Amino acid sequence: MSKRTLGQLDVSGKAVLVRVDFNVPIEQGAGAIANYDQRLRATLPTIEYLLEQDCRVILCSHLGRPRGVFDGSLRMAPVGDRLAILLGQPVTSLSDCVGPAAHRHVASMSAGQVALLENLRFWPGEEANDAEFAGDLASLADCFVMDAFAVAHRAHASTVGIPRLLPSAMGLLTQREVESLGVALGQPERPMAALMGGAKVSDKILVLQNLLERLDHLFIGGGMAVTFLAATGNSVGASPVETDRLDFARDVLQRAAQNGITVHIPEDLVVASEFSGEPARTANVNADDVPDGWYIMDVGVRTADKFMRALAGCKTIIWNGPMGVFEMQRFSAGTRTVANGIAGLRGVTTVVGGGSTAEAVEALGLEAQMTHVSTGGGASLEFLEGRDLPGIAALPDA
Repeated sequence: MSKRTLGQLDVSGKAVLVRVDFNVPIEQGAGAIANYDQRLRATLPTIEYLLEQDCRVILCSHLGRPRGVFDGSLRMAPVGDRLAILLGQPVTSLSDCVGPAAHRHVASMSAGQVALLENLRFWPGEEANDAEFAGDLASLADCFVMDAFAVAHRAHASTVGIPRLLPSAMGLLTQREVESLGVALGQPERPMAALMGGAKVSDKILVLQNLLERLDHLFIGGGMAVTFLAATGNSVGASPVETDRLDFARDVLQRAAQNGITVHIPEDLVVASEFSGEPARTANVNADDVPDGWYIMDVGVRTADKFMRALAGCKTIIWNGPMGVFEMQRFSAGTRTVANGIAGLRGVTTVVGGGSTAEAVEALGLEAQMTHVSTGGGASLEFLEGRDLPGIAALPDA
């Protein structure tokens, strides 16, 4: 079912409330945001489109987890300062998001001006999806644009409450997310591969259940590989095994074999004597030769190379989860090899899930070489699980 897009919403000359996701790190002040501003940049096309339509643009977002109380360290002003630099024009950061002061400011705005409301989660009504709070927000504008795909899986006042009260549509970022991730659930060009990593099998169960029989290849790395290796009888040293997911891993392998899907699990691994960024000893060992008491930290050199050779023959690649403990520099090689290899492919649709996978791609400066890098970790997972996202479902059909 298609949803109304921004181009189908009459916004010309109107006050437009835009739900964005500007939940970025600001612990070191506004300057630090420059290193983590992918989410701000991703929303620029929507904001710029509205400015071209002579709109008064009112942005709203959450930041952190203040849980309904004011927290001075989580104010939106530093984010507004960075956005102003990216837009090349002033952005007024308000000290409120509802109430008389917010209304007065919006009423005084001229066409082409931008305001950023204060952190939505300072108000308990946001996460509670309180109807009165949604109504107060909606009263600021003539129409609403949902461009915060990363929180579309949350049924909050600003994601599902407002669309019931104002003419609404998907923003350009949300539209791109839905269309790009929808490749996996529609009719992707074959061969199709899913490259799954990250810490836990349990985080990816529903994705695997929903995608498996659509695939030609399944690649398993990261902490997930520990459980799959254990399920095939390999010793995994001191690495934690999700014992309650061993049967699921075996079932995935069996279903894949029955359906002609090639499953790639590591044949060699980088291991360490301690789970640390600076362990006393490390080694690259065969997958069936992990020393007792050692930890699996990354896929090995041969595995990373083998994964890349197989991925090079695919036409659609869905990637969710690093291949190892990427945040520790010594154990980032597997993820770097895979990321650089995928980025170098031509004529291939490459869709990167949000969260830590997007952070890795961003840290390596490879976003522009991927077809799509999602801004939403949990939202992208739930979408690939085949679940309806409340923040999308609440929007009117096209």
